[in-house]
Amino acid sequence: MDINYIPNSYAMELDLHQLRVLDVLLREHSLTRAAKVLDVTQPALSKTLARLRRYFDDPLFVRVSHKMEPTPKAIALAKPVGEILDQMRALRGEHVAFDPRTSTRTFQFCVVDAGVIKLLPPLVNRVMIEAPNVRLRVIQLEGEHLESWLESGTIDFAMGSFASLMKGIRRQFLWTEEYVSVVNRGHPRLSRNPSLREFIAENHVLVSTLGTGHAHKLAERAVETAIPPQNIICRVPIFIAAAVIAKHTNAIATLPMSIATVLAEDLNLEIIRPPIKLPKIEIYQYWHNRFHREPGNRWIRSVFLGLFRAPRANSAS
Repeated sequence: MDINYIPNSYAMELDLHQLRVLDVLLREHSLTRAAKVLDVTQPALSKTLARLRRYFDDPLFVRVSHKMEPTPKAIALAKPVGEILDQMRALRGEHVAFDPRTSTRTFQFCVVDAGVIKLLPPLVNRVMIEAPNVRLRVIQLEGEHLESWLESGTIDFAMGSFASLMKGIRRQFLWTEEYVSVVNRGHPRLSRNPSLREFIAENHVLVSTLGTGHAHKLAERAVETAIPPQNIICRVPIFIAAAVIAKHTNAIATLPMSIATVLAEDLNLEIIRPPIKLPKIEIYQYWHNRFHREPGNRWIRSVFLGLFRAPRANSAS
C-alpha cells in the first residue's frame, strides 16, 4: 500500500518518549526546564511538542507570562498519560533483570558538595568492583525541581536533608550530621577549644545553600545569629570553597563534620569546636514511590545503605 493513502489519523502514533515529554511539560511548565529534565535540546523538544499538538489537535500549552500553562485538553490528558508511563515502568521493573556485573546503566543523583566529598570516593571504589561498567552522574541540586526530578525519574535518588519533600517520596535514614569549624593549621589566635569571645572576634566564611531546600540553612542561621555581620567576610555556595578560603585567610569555616574531617587532612586544616549552639541534621536518601521496586534503583540504594548507614536502624518510610 502506498503510504500516501494511509489516513492522517494513522500516520503518526505516539511513542513513549512523546508521552514523557507531555508528562514533564505538565510538571515543569517551561520548555527550558523540561529540556533540561529530559536531557534534550530545546529545538528538539519544540518539535516533539509540535507533533503532540498535531496529534491531539490542540495547543496543549499556551504561554502566560513566563510559564507554559496547560490547556483543558492537556490537563485532561495528565492522568491517563501518567498511568501509561507508570505501567511501562512497572513492566520494565518486573521483567527486565538488573545485573550489576554486566549493566552499563548510568545512575543520576543529587547531593550538596559536602555529600560529594564524603560519598563519592568510597562509592566509586565499590562500584568499580561490583559493577565495572556502571557509571555515576551527580546533578547540581535545585530544590525547586527536586521533587519533580524524583517523580519523573530524571534522577534516581537524592541524598541530604530535605524536610519539605512530600508526595510519593520515600526516605531512609543514613546518619546524623554534626557541625564543627575548620581553620588554617597553626592559626595565630585560636586553639582547638576557643572561647565564645575569641570565636566571634575572628573573620568567618559562611556557606549558603540558598535555593536547595537543604536543612543546612539551620546551621547557616545559627552562625549568622552568633557572629557580628561585619565579621562574615564572605559567603559561598559550596563547602569546599569555604575550606579553601579558610586555609588561605585565617578565617573560620563552619562545616558538617563528615566533610570537615576529609578536608582537614587534604588541606592541612585544624578542626576546632565552635562555642555556639549548632543543629544536628539527619541525612537520608530519597526516592520516588514509582521506582521503589525497580531493580536497578533498589541495587544502588542498597549500596548507599551498606556504605553509609550509621549503626542506628531505621526503615524506609
